[in-house]
Amino acid sequence: MVDALRSAKVVALGGGHGLAASLSALRLVCEQVTAIVTVADNGGSSGRLRTDFDVLPPGDLRMALTALCDDSEWGQTWSDVLQHRFTGEGDLAGHALGNLLIVALWQLHEDPVTGLDLVGRLLSSRGRVLPMAAVPLDLVARVSGLDPAAPTATKEVRGQVEIARTRGLVESISLVPDNPPARPESVEAVDAADHIVLGPGSWYTSVLTHLLVPDLRDALTRTTATKILTLNLEMHTAETRGFSATQHIRTLHAMAPDLRFDVVLADPWTIEDRSRLEWACGMLGAELVAMPLAQQDRPGQHDALRLAAAYRDILS
Repeated sequence: MVDALRSAKVVALGGGHGLAASLSALRLVCEQVTAIVTVADNGGSSGRLRTDFDVLPPGDLRMALTALCDDSEWGQTWSDVLQHRFTGEGDLAGHALGNLLIVALWQLHEDPVTGLDLVGRLLSSRGRVLPMAAVPLDLVARVSGLDPAAPTATKEVRGQVEIARTRGLVESISLVPDNPPARPESVEAVDAADHIVLGPGSWYTSVLTHLLVPDLRDALTRTTATKILTLNLEMHTAETRGFSATQHIRTLHAMAPDLRFDVVLADPWTIEDRSRLEWACGMLGAELVAMPLAQQDRPGQHDALRLAAAYRDILS
């Protein structure tokens, strides 16, 4: 079964550090990993390049590529190069070199996926990285609690960075443009997958965004692949202030009521009420699996070996 897992086609969806954590784990147990990455980042180096060149934000794509890089000296060296961020006060300050390389390849090749595949070859990546949508996206949230005089009233907050920093409670989220086209390669990867992993990651701005792309959501709903929903180690973030693990699942179910999972994976320390969480998992048709996933000295960060062992045990 372990040999079968190594040759299985695995798709992981998310963005940012959460997706990088799952990819770092999956590449230890699987040889065919495809990352499908959100493209709504509007901050930092990615936001500047997106504005200046009208391209997909490259930062989360870069992180996914480096998470899949080979363990050889060649792979690790080039991973460090791509992750290098310029300091100082000049025009390059704050830019990650990998972001610049990706945008340069996009200018040389009209197809963004071709540029990402070339970076993957440079890194000897153990897998492929794809954008979830064919166009750059903007996130729009309805947020309550911003007006002390009317705490239940909602206001619109636009932009991934602005939503992640909001002082209010995110009530709902949408994309601009509405109903964006998915990258066909991403839909094809989901259709061909043996196993699919969604999460961890910023719940509204990295995980649930995939469900707002109709073709991608439909592919996730119809696939017969084994599906794992990986919950975060930190429940209470700016986006999900006051949320329990159960509330995370309920928001996902409300957004995609026909989507089913086989397993919900959670660290035991994040479970406040196991019976209630198991009930919520039942809404997704899923079994709750609780396993230690965090680093011992950094409880808010995933341990790649622990996460890899969890995925191996579940998928094999």
